[in-house]
Amino acid sequence: AALNPPATHAVTCSADFSAKVWDALTGDELYTLQHKHVVRCAGWAPDSTRFVTGGKEKHLRLFELGEAAPADPLLLQGHTACVKVCHFIGDRQTLLSAGEDKTMRLWDLRTGSTQREIEFSGSVNSVELTADGRIMTVAAGTEVSFWDLTSWQCLKRFSLGVIAANGYGVNSASLHPNRKAFVAGGGNFWVYQHDFETGEELACNKGHHGPVYGVRFTPDGKAYASAGDDGTIRFWNFAPPEDGAAADATAAAAAPES
Repeated sequence: AALNPPATHAVTCSADFSAKVWDALTGDELYTLQHKHVVRCAGWAPDSTRFVTGGKEKHLRLFELGEAAPADPLLLQGHTACVKVCHFIGDRQTLLSAGEDKTMRLWDLRTGSTQREIEFSGSVNSVELTADGRIMTVAAGTEVSFWDLTSWQCLKRFSLGVIAANGYGVNSASLHPNRKAFVAGGGNFWVYQHDFETGEELACNKGHHGPVYGVRFTPDGKAYASAGDDGTIRFWNFAPPEDGAAADATAAAAAPES
C-alpha cells in the first residue's frame, strides 16, 4: 500500500489482480483498477497527481489521477520478473523500480525510457529513501547497501552473514535518521540491528513466528516497527549505539484477533 504525501488518498495492492484507490480521510473506496496479475507495489508522485503500480505483470502502470476515474495507464516495460518496488524520485517525472530480475531501473516518465540500470546479486526486495531524499537503502539478496542519490554511487554494502547462513534473503532494511545504525529483517523470523559504519551486528530481536517482510524506523529514531508473515506488527525500542547500550528488545505485538 502507498499513502500520498498529504495523506488524503491511498493505493492498495492485492493478489486478486487489482489495485484500489481510497479516500484516506473517510475510508471510502474510490476506484478499482484491474490488472492482469498480482499487484505487489505502488507509489505516489510528490504532487499526488499520478501514481504507479507494479507486480507480477513484470511492467509498471502509470495512472493519472484527476476528477474522474484514472484513464488507461501508460505501460513501462523493461523488467523481466516481478516488480516489487516503485518510488518517485525528486519530482513527478522520475521513477525508480526494482524487483526479482535483480535490477533497479530509473525512468524518465516524459519519454517512458530507462535512464539508468543497476544490477544486484539477488532479488531487490525493499528500497527506502531518507526524508531528505539523499540516501537510498536497498535490501537485495543477502545484502543491504546504501546509495547516494545525487551521484548514484554505492556508499556502503554489507552482507548479513547470519541471514545468509540460514539460506534466506533480506526482505527489508531501514536506516536510522541519524545514519549511525540500520535494521534489517528476512526469512529467518528475526530482526537485526547493525552499526552503519562497520556493519557490525548490535542486537538480534526475536519474536516473529514467520518471515519478516517490513522494517521501518519512526521519524524520531526512538523505535522501529517490523511486520511479518505471522500477522503481527511489532514495535521495538531503540537505543543508539553511542549511548553505550544495545537496543531494548522488548516488543509490543499488534496481532489481529482470531
